[in-house]
Amino acid sequence: MANPAYIIPGLDGTKSAGTNITRSSLPKPVPGRSQVLVQIKAVALNYRDILVVDHSPAYPLIAMPSLVPCSDAAGTIESVGPDSKWKPGENVLLHPSNWLSGDVRNFRTEEVFGAGTVHGTLQKYIVINDERVIRAPRNLTIEEAATLPTAGGPAVNALCYGPQKLAKGDVVLTQGTGGVSCFAIQIATAIGATVIATSSSDEKLKVAKALGAQHLINYKTTPNWHEEVLRITSGKGVDHVVEVGGAQTIVKSLQSLRTGGLISVIGILSESAPADLVPLILYGGKTVRGVIVLNKELTEEFVKFIEEHDIHPAISKTFSFEQAAEALECLRNQTSIGKIIIKIDV
Repeated sequence: MANPAYIIPGLDGTKSAGTNITRSSLPKPVPGRSQVLVQIKAVALNYRDILVVDHSPAYPLIAMPSLVPCSDAAGTIESVGPDSKWKPGENVLLHPSNWLSGDVRNFRTEEVFGAGTVHGTLQKYIVINDERVIRAPRNLTIEEAATLPTAGGPAVNALCYGPQKLAKGDVVLTQGTGGVSCFAIQIATAIGATVIATSSSDEKLKVAKALGAQHLINYKTTPNWHEEVLRITSGKGVDHVVEVGGAQTIVKSLQSLRTGGLISVIGILSESAPADLVPLILYGGKTVRGVIVLNKELTEEFVKFIEEHDIHPAISKTFSFEQAAEALECLRNQTSIGKIIIKIDV
């Protein structure tokens, strides 16, 4: 039986492939020992996917020719190999890397789905080792579950597993209404923190408020938004910034941070720009931490947190499998609120 999939072309000289993904048909894989065959039902897109299909120098690996892109997915186990601990019919999400436990030193970028030489999840069927399968949250749909690893994972990593763990009563600053930021608002609210949310429009800020943000700043109408953050916090600054903007926002983020506060850098959505960050970091005793996904053990803890607090991810749009290229373009435009989903409905 065929396995419908999308592939991206390899890099041709210096020309970018853009989002020119191509519909393909691959052999349907067969699970081996301690493996499962998952019928993927939903794929959640991440900005990383744009970098990969663009062969962008901002991502450390160049995609091999005919790579299947994307890293986040959820689905149903169709069959299992010998000695598998799983059963057919179980709804699961796929851990996108081989980082199963321990700290970030055990993470390997070259082993993550959908980049370099590792095929990803934009296909109907995939075989995966037992150890990388996670039970899907019982309170979520398959589409919602697909959003957890690369959007929810970094958000909870930033707030709950860094050198300064978020506590009830702390103040968090979030940026925009993309998948990571929406999760950060929901997680911080569940813990009992106060959230100051920035975004580019009042419409998007209404969504941030619905997710739990108490203070809203439109950075288009308030370009010096760090000053408003300081006003809201009576000059003290916030305890934690979830930084997704990159070079164009990190200076104001540091200016918004209290003495001894923590910035978790998760995204690089803006163009590179020169800036001298050292005085802001040094004289404020501030910490800047790069944050990626969670290991598998902590992702399983996150699933329990999602169930306990009945958190439902913010989903902006859902596209059919036939609309995969359109979904990627929607992500590229960065106008959506929350996550973009591709349903594998073929």
